[in-house]
Amino acid sequence: MKIKVGFGFDVHQLKENHPFILGGVKLEHHSGAFGHSDADVLVHAICDALLGAANMRDIGYHFSNTDDRWKGISSLLLLKECVRLIGEKNWKIGNIDAMICLEAPKINPHTGAMKANIAEAAGIDAEDISIKATTNESMGFIGRQEGIVAYAVCLIEKY
Repeated sequence: MKIKVGFGFDVHQLKENHPFILGGVKLEHHSGAFGHSDADVLVHAICDALLGAANMRDIGYHFSNTDDRWKGISSLLLLKECVRLIGEKNWKIGNIDAMICLEAPKINPHTGAMKANIAEAAGIDAEDISIKATTNESMGFIGRQEGIVAYAVCLIEKY
């Protein structure tokens, strides 16, 4: 069996009175991630990990932030498309491991719903997805709550 590993990273600004979507879940918070799509950094990092593992460039190549088709779109739809793209090359997801770095809000109460959303979009079992969170110990742009970062790794298998 042939396997590959991919790594993804995404970062977005946080803006006051803006929706905060993470893992397809709308979080209650005074600010939210800002971007061309719904700015879901978690899902964007996962998309980049999958595309990278399959040697298919990155999320910006496939879903340009200058293309109005993707304006305001749910990142879960982008994830479905990434899974379709890697599937065309006979790859399937083995597992996904992700880390979110932000000061607030707390993520732990929402990870179950995030995993369920991502699992449905990716066509895998939620048990094959790990979502963790950490703070930046009040340092830098993350510590000042000006931005959010997500990292993801994935394993894909040839079928």
